Amino acid sequence: MAGRRGRAGIRFSELYSFSCARSQDDAGGPPQAGRGYSREVHCNEPAAASRLGYPDNRVSTTKYTAVNLVPKSLFEQFRRVANVFFLVVACVSFSPLAPYRAVSVLLPLVVVVGATMAKEAVEDWRRKQQDVEVNNRKVKVYVDHTYHQTEWKKLRVGDVVMVEKDEFFPADLLLLSSSYEDGICYVETMNLDGETNLKLKQCLEVTMMSHEVHSLRKFKSLIRCEDPNENLYTFTGTMYHEGSQYSLSPKQLLLRDSKLRNTDYVIGVVVFTGHDTKVMQNATSPPSKRSGIERKMDKIIYALFCVLILIASIGSVFFGIETKNDIKDGVSKRWYLRPDDASELFDPKRAFLASFFHFFTGLMLYGCLIPISLYISIEIVKVVQSTFINQDQEMYYEETDKPARARTSNLNEELGQVDTILSDKTGTLTCNSMEFVRCSIGGVAYGDAVTEETIGKRLVEGPDLQNPCFAQQHIRSWDFIKFVKGFNFSDERLMSGQWVKEPHSDVIQKFFQVLAICHTVVPEVKNTTGKILYEAESPDEAAFVIAAREFGFEFYERTQSSISLHEFDPRIGGKVDRKYKLLNILEFSSARKRMSIIVRNEEGQLLLLCKGADSVMFDRLAEAGRAFEMETREHVNRYSEAGLRTLVVAYRELTEEEYNMWNEVFSKAKSLVSDNRDEMMDAAADGIEQKLTLIGVTAVEDKLQNGVPECIEKLVQAGIKIWVLTGDKMETAINIGFSCNLLWKEMKLIVITLDKPAVNALEKQGDKESIAKAISEDIERQICEAKAEVSLARGSVAFGLVIDGKSLNFVLMSNLEKSFLELATGCASVICCRASPKQKALVTRMVKRGTKRTTLAVGDGANDVGMLQEADIGVGISGVEGMQAVMSSDFAIAQFRYLERLLLVHGHWCYRRIAAMICYFFYKNIIFGFTLFWFEAHASFSGQPAYNDWYIAFYNVAFTSLPVIALGVFDKDVSASICLKYPLLHQDGVRNILFSWSRILGWMFNGFCGSILIFYLTTNAIFNQAFWKHGNVAGSELLGVTIPCCFQNIITSFKERIQKARLNIRPDSTDFCKVGWLSSDDPANEKPRLAFKRSHRIC
Repeated sequence: MAGRRGRAGIRFSELYSFSCARSQDDAGGPPQAGRGYSREVHCNEPAAASRLGYPDNRVSTTKYTAVNLVPKSLFEQFRRVANVFFLVVACVSFSPLAPYRAVSVLLPLVVVVGATMAKEAVEDWRRKQQDVEVNNRKVKVYVDHTYHQTEWKKLRVGDVVMVEKDEFFPADLLLLSSSYEDGICYVETMNLDGETNLKLKQCLEVTMMSHEVHSLRKFKSLIRCEDPNENLYTFTGTMYHEGSQYSLSPKQLLLRDSKLRNTDYVIGVVVFTGHDTKVMQNATSPPSKRSGIERKMDKIIYALFCVLILIASIGSVFFGIETKNDIKDGVSKRWYLRPDDASELFDPKRAFLASFFHFFTGLMLYGCLIPISLYISIEIVKVVQSTFINQDQEMYYEETDKPARARTSNLNEELGQVDTILSDKTGTLTCNSMEFVRCSIGGVAYGDAVTEETIGKRLVEGPDLQNPCFAQQHIRSWDFIKFVKGFNFSDERLMSGQWVKEPHSDVIQKFFQVLAICHTVVPEVKNTTGKILYEAESPDEAAFVIAAREFGFEFYERTQSSISLHEFDPRIGGKVDRKYKLLNILEFSSARKRMSIIVRNEEGQLLLLCKGADSVMFDRLAEAGRAFEMETREHVNRYSEAGLRTLVVAYRELTEEEYNMWNEVFSKAKSLVSDNRDEMMDAAADGIEQKLTLIGVTAVEDKLQNGVPECIEKLVQAGIKIWVLTGDKMETAINIGFSCNLLWKEMKLIVITLDKPAVNALEKQGDKESIAKAISEDIERQICEAKAEVSLARGSVAFGLVIDGKSLNFVLMSNLEKSFLELATGCASVICCRASPKQKALVTRMVKRGTKRTTLAVGDGANDVGMLQEADIGVGISGVEGMQAVMSSDFAIAQFRYLERLLLVHGHWCYRRIAAMICYFFYKNIIFGFTLFWFEAHASFSGQPAYNDWYIAFYNVAFTSLPVIALGVFDKDVSASICLKYPLLHQDGVRNILFSWSRILGWMFNGFCGSILIFYLTTNAIFNQAFWKHGNVAGSELLGVTIPCCFQNIITSFKERIQKARLNIRPDSTDFCKVGWLSSDDPANEKPRLAFKRSHRIC
């Protein structure tokens, strides 16, 4: 694949819109860099790095160091209010105020805090070991005119290093040269973004000879570039070499932790080291998320603190009264306390002071109301629950060998409370595995294949299935199809070279040439079979190149200066080898929505080949290039209605003068080192991408993943609202909605759009303020009319809401959010079309804050990261677009259909277990604490504990913790099959039935009543008659053993009664649930769905 060294012609350094080019202005030294572009790299002079204060290449991902482990870990532990309380109690327990020995208070705190700190230390030690292994890896560094092996951690900015095949890059390097003669290399970035396709990198032409050892002796250059930042896909800088300056781009940057592939070696200079590298700049903690149950649990603890203060205050008041009355008329009422010779703790003459001190005694005595082991017990339970999710074989995707992964254990119970799902479409609902199925060339539509979306829509509509034309077309599409991955096209007019007989064969030829040339695909030839595989940055490009090959235009080689095709020549009726010189590539971006390439063919013509979204392409056509515009627009709409993704294809012939003038402007824009460099380059690219000639339009299909319609059906049955946020056209999104059961035939669609002739005419007037005001009023009117329609229907009709991106932008940027959300929550399904990544995140925030219910976002690409982090729960799909979404998610699954089991089974179980466990914790602590209070009342609030202090110490930590942990780990009210069969069980969590304030207070009241029964039944049973064989009654020691044994047995038997009650309720019995049809007043359930009504609940 490499070309010959010294080859004349264009280099890749002059091709890419974001690559470097020789500036036309060679005069002058380096300009002063602006703010954010102050980085200076002196190549082959690493000593300058120390002078400039740049860090070494050592990295550390640990949270603690040997110095700060104890203080920092203690700080983390005592951020919890319960731990602070017990620390204060432990300190006070060393005073005479303590009702029991200090060690019995201090030991449980030490055990709980010590166990958590030990866990943190072990996890951090493992990270430390990984850091040591990485820092001690070896790399070749150019020192003293030769290469020496050195450790990664010793690298400095400016070092020249050699990285060999299949090695990781030790730092962010600027590519100087490679083993390929034309200075290219292939890089795998799986560790950065999860993508397995290879990326093409290329060096500057001026540094191409730097692979020779002798050439490096005199190699000195200055690089000015951007400061360290986290953006993996941008790099701006300039190299000053021998009086000339050269602009730099991401095409020359080799990022740390990416791997060199299919290249023997590369030479690079270190630009960023250690924590300045882009991968380490991205190593920030995701936003902290806490479940609603945890937040409510904090409120319960605060409430228990109030109860604790209340009963301590009550005890101190009564103690003060009793103490004051101890000596009356010279007679000691409680003579055994010796009030005539008492300290300030029991002095009747200073009763108020004694009462004040007794308050602190009461705080320590009743401190067991606060469960010291609650947090660590919940943490243990959630870790085990996460293990169950990770080990669930029903969510294992064998094809890609990817199981489900709970990337955090903090949100397990939130899965059972999800009210709204906000989902991406491409790669999430669909496979993101594109197939070329149809096209329109010269105003003529080609392709007979019936798409999955069209079939889904016709299945919903029903009668069209009887259409013999439909059946015949469907069968024919499978009869003639050639099963090639990425190509699902059948039309005899274009296949096997028959396109030469078409009226516009010259236009068809140009169409196929654009597909074969206008891309960034890298071909890879398998040595064993000779088969060519394509490494593409997007599945769309791979589908286009494969389609061109099937039509007779095979792309087989790319070099720095050319693209080579085996091309069908209609003049000779066979294939010829044809080479196109590459001049520039203007890459695709979400803002530009198009990609262009400028080439020179063998006849010397300069051609600009372009493909892009119809929303930007039709406006760029020349007047003479609109011959097929009307027919092509009609075909675009037809393909969109069939659920296909479309791109418009066009070209332009350039003169030498036009190109040279433009290239001068473009080169200057690329040479800038400033914040507006990209804007200047986009503006320059925009100048040449005008006056295009329309060729046609492509249509590719992104098939639905297996099980998506059934999964969505089940989630809707569970009462979960589903929003789809997609960048597709409205027609495409609507038909995807039909095919995946998000929309159905009986549903009435509400469409909010600004794609109207009146709005388009208004936009052409140019007055931005009046346009914005008129558009806002129009959207407000549409929303108000739709709300009135939904209100009048009173639930008799199900509504689906569809809004386009332009309308959505006005909704989010104005005061219409509340009104729009009210409309959306009254609809069964919502689809937001043409939504940008920012809009996805804003919509998620709007739903989360507006509904105050648990939201779940699911996506698979980097454009979904904002949405995943904004939602209460982020679920990443490990799909074709890489692992960016997974790395930013809370849970990761391989297929959308696994969401059904994740929410309806694991979510249901985890919610019930955590809710029951927390309530159970407070129940047992309230029983324990209030029996102490009743004993104090019985003993005149003297501060005498009823139990042995060691029993008090280990009550939460050891004696009652395991049963509660077992409940949180193993409790199961119904089986997985029942959860899936009756999805409305999910509503228990959505309505928070099991952790509502009424349920929590019910558990607490149960514990309060239990404490009364236990104390008074026990005392009456053993105090009023002889207990021992010698006739003595029972003392406080016996009482202190009997009461704990009683409520220990009651607590354990209470849990067993719950389990037996659940076992006695059979899921198939009418006592458990009744099967019927949902009432028609629920718009979300217009389709027949099962409803489940609990006949009773267990308290």
